[in-house]
Order: sequence, then structure tokens, then C-alpha cells
Amino acid sequence: MFDRLPTPFGLVRFGVAPDHLKIKNVTRTFEKIAQHPRFRFFGNVDIGKHVSVDELRDHYHLMCFATGAQTDRKMGIPGEDLEGSHPATDFVAWYNGHPDYRDFKFDLTAKRVAVVGIGNVAVDVARILCLTPEELKKSDIAEHALEALSNSNVKEVMMLGRRGPAQAAYTNPEIQELGELQGAAVQTIPAEVELDPLSQEFLDQSGDKKLARKVEITQSIASTADTSREKRLVIRFLVSPTDLLGNEKVEAIRIVKNRLEASGDRLKAVATSEFEEHNVGLVFRSVGYRGVAVPGLPLDEQSGVINNLEGRVIDPDSGTAIKGAYVSGWIKRGPSGVIGTNKPDGYATARVMLEDARAGKHLEPKNDSPEVIDDLVRTRQPAVVSYSDWRRLDAIELASGEAAGRPRIKVVSRDDVAAALEQTGESIEPPEDFEFSI
Repeated sequence: MFDRLPTPFGLVRFGVAPDHLKIKNVTRTFEKIAQHPRFRFFGNVDIGKHVSVDELRDHYHLMCFATGAQTDRKMGIPGEDLEGSHPATDFVAWYNGHPDYRDFKFDLTAKRVAVVGIGNVAVDVARILCLTPEELKKSDIAEHALEALSNSNVKEVMMLGRRGPAQAAYTNPEIQELGELQGAAVQTIPAEVELDPLSQEFLDQSGDKKLARKVEITQSIASTADTSREKRLVIRFLVSPTDLLGNEKVEAIRIVKNRLEASGDRLKAVATSEFEEHNVGLVFRSVGYRGVAVPGLPLDEQSGVINNLEGRVIDPDSGTAIKGAYVSGWIKRGPSGVIGTNKPDGYATARVMLEDARAGKHLEPKNDSPEVIDDLVRTRQPAVVSYSDWRRLDAIELASGEAAGRPRIKVVSRDDVAAALEQTGESIEPPEDFEFSI
């Protein structure tokens, strides 16, 4: 396994909300697999920079790329590039301790914040902004973010959804969790949470119990804020941003009210002539994501995914499978779904890989010796992190967290990772009598 970052677990470490510790237990599955004597982890190694895809072909029979959707989509409105306007993904990476985002700055002196979007990422951002310092300390949020958010001036957060509650992308647990905030009152506008006739018809015909429950939870949120709470979270529906206003930095957001119209088998938001302006000093957009090209593999620029059929990477010119190359997750099918969606998707790609391996449809590497690729990687990237290195770093983080009364304290920067590993001495190896099973 090659990872551009020095630590394993990808979005579990850097994407899952820091207060969702139970969800992060999925790492136990990875840890079990990593104990296999033939598994190796090359952290801090960037494919395309330290090692090319063509070089991987020289050493492996099959390659699977699970690089996700790393960039955000823009709103495409005036003022979007003003200071104080950010992709939600930058904020998520910052508070989760992603090494590339450690030094990002967000103006948390702002009293009012707008979060554009109504999926799980948007909900996470809004919730993190509303958590009390005591709630934050129970999470594994990065120390720099804990300090900044504990001293935040944010008093009100607005979430903006362009369609209604029946079309909201958040999951039931995410919206229900907002009602458990200790220091923030959650509020909706009654007219916006009532289903229009088209949405009600769709809901009735779908027979979707989870969707019906989502609508029920959303409609149960109070229409008036609890004034005893220090903060307020307002969830808006049927509104879209049209402008971010300000000179050099964001000072306000203009939104337009929408109505829903049928468009094929879905309902689309259509702008009306009703507008509102709200003073805000910070805006986070969470309106979609797209994949980034892996040098040496064909990226479909329109969809932002690597060209593939059932996980097999496809040459767009010939329409045939590129031998030995596969994809899984968001870089395979686009930015939709959560961990529960990605697990079966990963199994599906693995089945295709095994099918091709058994049929002899694989690469013929020039040298598949583990020592050769290990030497190549370490020559190109001396700061490579092995899995035993990670186990030592994990122990450091857990011990630091225990001493501070927290789940863990993350070692964030690459330099700090290298320094911590240099101080801890010998690698931790798996036991000799290890037996592998899943």
C-alpha cells in the first residue's frame, strides 16, 4: 500500500469527523490485514512524484488506485474568491490534522458563518463550529484546531440547501446528531421543511422508510431557537447563494429562494425572484467534489473519475481494459456514499481483480522481489514511513492523548512525524507466531 501521507487510514483519519470515534473503529480491519507478513506500507510516498505508474508495472502484477475525490467543486458565483470563502474540504483537513493543511488560516473571529451545502460534510463542518470546548476535547481533533475553535467567536451558523428536506444528502444519524449539541440550538423555518406536492408524491411512491424518517427528523427540529444556548445553527432549505459580498473579504451572502420543478425522474431547484442578504464573515462551500488525475492513468475531466468499467481502468481511445490497473471508491464512481457504500464497492473491485488474476490477465513484472521495490522507494524517498513506523507513532499519539485526558493527540506535520520516529528507536514487528485470517 502506497500513501501520499505519512500515516495510513486516509479519510478515516483525515475526513471522518473527529467526534465520530466509533466510526473510526473500522481501522481495526485495516490493522488486521496489515499484520499479514506479506503486507507492506509505504507512507509518505507520492505516486507520480517518487514512483511512477510505469515503474509500479515493473514490480507488481495488479494495481488498485483508491485516491478518492480530492478537490472541491466551486459555486461559480461572484465574490467566491474573496478572503473568508473556503472549500469545506480545506477546513475538514485542517481540523483533522492533515499535514498539508496545518498552517491554513480561518477567520474564527467572525460571528456568523454560512455553510453552503447540505450533505454529511456540510453537517460535520456546521457541527464542529458549534461544539463546545468540552465536547471538542472528547474528540481526536488536531491540537491547533482545538485551540482555535475553543477561542472562536462564532455565534451563528447557517446551512444552505438548494432543495428540500426530501432531497437533502445528509444521512439520518447526521441530522439527528445535531439535536444533541450541548451549546447550540438548532432551528429551521417551518415553510421550508414542509414538503411541496411533488416531493410528497415522490416520497409516497418511493416507500423509502429511511427517507421518510429523514424528513420526519428534519421537520421535528424547532422553528424557534433556544435562547439559553450560546450558539445557534439555522438549517435553510430551498435557497441558493447568488453572490458573496464584500471588498477584500466576505462581509455578506446574498441568497435566492427556490421552488422545485420536475425534471425527468428528479426534482430540480429553480430560482424565484425573492432574495435575502445575511451578514457573514466566513463561508464554507460543500457543493461537490472531483478526483485528481494520477499521472499515467486516464481521468475523465467531465466526471472527475478515472475511466473504468466495473473497476477495470479503460483506455478511452481503444475502449479496452488497461492490463493490471483497477480503481475503487470515489475515483471509480464519483463522490457519493459513505464508508458503508465504499466497502461493497471495494469488494466488487477485488472480485474483478481476482477474476483477472486467475485468468492470467495480469501484468508480467520485470522483478517482483519485495527487496527491489523497497530499495527503489527508499532511494527516491528516504523519509518513507513503514507500518511498523506507524505503530510506533500510533503509540506516541495514544500516550500523549491519555496524558491530556483525550483519545489521542495527533502528530501532524511531516517534520514532527520524522522527529517522533527518530526518538522512538527500533521498529515494532509482528509476533513470529502470527496467523492471518479475516
